[in-house]
Amino acid sequence: MDNTRLEELFESLGPIGIRKLFGGKGIYCDGVIVAVVVRGELMLKADEESIPDFEAAGCTRWTYTGSRHGKAVAMPYWSVPDSAFDDPDEMAVWARRAYEAGRRAGK
Repeated sequence: MDNTRLEELFESLGPIGIRKLFGGKGIYCDGVIVAVVVRGELMLKADEESIPDFEAAGCTRWTYTGSRHGKAVAMPYWSVPDSAFDDPDEMAVWARRAYEAGRRAGK
């Protein structure tokens, strides 16, 4: 996913910053991380307050297998509903949820 497309998707939040992170990209707004792009997939920040919304929309959580212990590690990032990619109003709602989760995390 190129930076121009990411800027379009998060346009409702205002200007975003994009930096290398986790071998992919980190997307920031006002210094708050709101999303990552990992293995070409956009994943939005979530927390205990917003996870139920992601689950209800059928989104999946980013997990990976830890190299030292071989156990699944769950990250605080979730997939974006497919319909949000084609609907700016819907994407604005999901982007705002991710921003608020990032603010609550203090990062």
